[in-house]
Amino acid sequence: MDNILDSAFGRDASQLAMAEKRDLLERLLGRLAHEIRNPLSSLDVHVQLLEEDLDAIASALPPQLSSRLGIIKGELHRLESIVDHFVRLAGPSAVELESLDIRVLCNHVCDLLRPEAASRRIELVCTSSASVPEVRGDPVRLTQVLLNLLINAIQAVERNGRVCVRASAISDFSSVEISDTGPGLPPGKLGVLFDPFFTTKPEGSGLGLWIAQQIVIAHGGRLEARNGKPDGAVFTVWLPLSGKEAVSG
Repeated sequence: MDNILDSAFGRDASQLAMAEKRDLLERLLGRLAHEIRNPLSSLDVHVQLLEEDLDAIASALPPQLSSRLGIIKGELHRLESIVDHFVRLAGPSAVELESLDIRVLCNHVCDLLRPEAASRRIELVCTSSASVPEVRGDPVRLTQVLLNLLINAIQAVERNGRVCVRASAISDFSSVEISDTGPGLPPGKLGVLFDPFFTTKPEGSGLGLWIAQQIVIAHGGRLEARNGKPDGAVFTVWLPLSGKEAVSG
């Protein structure tokens, strides 16, 4: 099949295949969210009705029942938030932009993961150039991107290694480079690394890098991957400064 596509479309074949996978994934996520939301709505209504019924006999109820009901309501709302997240993934172009200092974001994400890195004896280093202009970005979605990349780096190193995060500005772009001392990226797999469902992990979903890439693209940027020298993997997030086009090449 791939050979037929290559013959028919040349270099556009891989882009066509990616577009088809992306469209399929978006439709699957949208359908999944719809199917889950229906029973969640029904459960929410019945929990409210149950609360009303219990209010009528409140004096005869054990005190812990109210707290347990509160837990159920809280977990239902959490599931609803997860479904909303799936819906947003089905249309990843929706980002809420604001001015932000990418260095602050990098420090924040590193602080979140530093205890996990320390437990594995992994040195987590965060540095930046002296001057990095602010970018227009969605802090929630970009935090998701950096968390994803950093967690992948920590898991790749496993133990007794180093993960470095460096923010800098090059020409019209701000960049965040995440490098590690792990085994590096699989030979010959760089071309499919960001494909939906591609994973090298036994229990991986194959969606993490694809989602990160879509978020970066929604910002007008680009996510790149390469093997480091002499070892490890290097991921670079490119974000255009205000009014600039996405980086290429």
